[in-house]
Order: sequence, then structure tokens, then C-alpha cells
Amino acid sequence: MALWVDRYRPRELAKLDYHKTQAGHLINLCAQGDFPHLMFYGPSGAGKKTRIMCLLRELYGPGVERLRNEIMNFTTPSNKKVEIMTVSSNYHIEVNPSDAGIYDRVVITDMIKQIAQTQQIDPSGQREFKTIVLSEVDELTKDAQHALRRTMEKYVATCRLVLCVNSTSRVIPAVKSRCLGIRVSAPTGEEIVGILNNICKKEGLHIPPELATRITQKSDRNLRRAILMLEACKVQQYPFTVG
Repeated sequence: MALWVDRYRPRELAKLDYHKTQAGHLINLCAQGDFPHLMFYGPSGAGKKTRIMCLLRELYGPGVERLRNEIMNFTTPSNKKVEIMTVSSNYHIEVNPSDAGIYDRVVITDMIKQIAQTQQIDPSGQREFKTIVLSEVDELTKDAQHALRRTMEKYVATCRLVLCVNSTSRVIPAVKSRCLGIRVSAPTGEEIVGILNNICKKEGLHIPPELATRITQKSDRNLRRAILMLEACKVQQYPFTVG
């Protein structure tokens, strides 16, 4: 069974629980012909990845949710083999290049080149480009970030990049300037309490207001953490107690 944090994750921009005005802007962005590179930034657990997946669904339709895990192999100039785990659909691929450590530049250069030169598997796709989602770009070496900047310019005709970072301060200006920045701030305490109450309602549970407030405070406005804490409380003891 899926964890609540996955089961109750919104799958469409129109159904997001907070930052609704921003969601409307993203819907309009998807409707335009000229789709830019994007950089989603904000604290951990604020909902960056959820918004990225909703954005991909808006761009490509529900087929983007048919995911597969694959391993991509790369060879460094010194002939060392590097393996990276990816998650992909027919329309996009998601990867964390910083997993390759000091070889992240090789992954950036070779992977984007490989994907950009590959035809979309589903020719009926409504977009002429594939999307590459790069996680933790702020953890990349400066060499890899400069390689990313060059690659963004070179393959813009066939692929778009969606970057996901916690802090823009560690991303070089040349990369930032080539992306439309999307700031995803942490939800308010009130918004988190509302989401916890909605989850309990869907699960047929009663949660005391004091418990919802306490979980929200302990989560430090990290929604993912708050939902995991709520499910842990349910596993440990239900009916819920406040003590």
C-alpha cells in the first residue's frame, strides 16, 4: 500500500491545495507555444516535485505517469564506468546528476545529448520536445553547472530542462538567467492543518485539532514531513490521543 504522502499527492495543477494563483500561471504557461526552461526553488517539503509532476501532466497528459526505473551508463574520459538511476516516461526523464559525485559533468553532458537526439517514443505526443527534470542542481559541481549552461543552449530545439533546487545561491548566474524561476514557498501552518484534516477525512479518521496543530508545529512547515508524522501517529495509536 502507498504511503499517504504518495496516495494523496495532487496530480493536476488545478487540484493543488495551496499556491493556487501560481498553479494558474503554470497552466497558462503550458498553453503557450514557447515553453521555457524552468527552475523550481524553495525549501525541502514545500511541494516542488509535486508541482513539477503536475506540470508534466499538463504538458503531456496522463501518459507521463506511466513511469519506469532505468539505469543509464556513462563512461568518463578516464574510462571509468558510472551508473545513474533514472525515472522516466515516454515524455520525460528525471535524474539526480549529483549522485555521480565528481563525475556529474559527464552525466550532464552525455545524458542530455543522448536524450536530445532521441525521438519521442510516442509520436502522438502534443509537444515537440522532451523534458529533462534535474534534481538537486544546487549540489552540482561548478564544472557540471557550466556544462549544463552550454547544453541548455545547444539542445533547446528538442528538449526542455526543469531544474529543482533548494537554494538558488549555489547555482551559477549563467544557469539561473536561462530559466524562468518558480519559487515554491513552504505552506503556511493553517494550510498544513487543513491538508492533514482532509487526509483524515478521506481515511475516515477523527483527528483532534490539538494534534493537527502539534504535528504542523513539529514539521517546521515541511508538508511531506507533516503527512509522514500523521501516518506514523495513526500506525502507533488510533483513536488519536493528545499527550
